[in-house]
Amino acid sequence: MFKVRAPQSKIEFENYYDLRWRILRAPWQQPPGSERDHHEDTAIHAMALNDEDHIIGVARLHQINNTTAQIRYMAVAERWRHNGIGDALLCYLEEKARGLGVRLIKLNARDNSVGFYTKRGYQITGPGPILYGKIKHQKLEKRLNS
Repeated sequence: MFKVRAPQSKIEFENYYDLRWRILRAPWQQPPGSERDHHEDTAIHAMALNDEDHIIGVARLHQINNTTAQIRYMAVAERWRHNGIGDALLCYLEEKARGLGVRLIKLNARDNSVGFYTKRGYQITGPGPILYGKIKHQKLEKRLNS
C-alpha cells in the first residue's frame, strides 16, 4: 500500500529531492542540485509514501501559463515500479492541474517511459531533448477534461 501527497516539511523535501536526484541524475554522474530548477518554489510537488512513510515516488507540476502546465521529474524507486505508483502520481498532478484551470499538460518523457504515458492518454508531439548527450526524450501532451 502507498499514499500520495505533497511534501510538508523540510526533511520530506530533502528526501523528495534526494530520491529525484538518485533516480534521474546520479546514474549520469550529475551533481546534487541538478535535480532542481527555477520552478521549485511555485510548483506542485507530489510524493508517494509506502506504509513506513518512506518516499518511493516523486513528480512535479508547474504552470507555463493559465491553461498549460508541465510535468517534470517523475521517478519511482526501482523496487516499487509496476505497482500503480506512477499512475497515482500522474492522477494526483492531473487533478491539481484541473483545479488550477489547466487544460493542457505537456511533458518530455525518456524513450523507455513513452509507453507509460501514451497508455494514459498522452500523445507524442515530436522529438524532445537529448539529456547529457545520451538520454533521448519525446515530447508528449494531454488535453484535460473539466
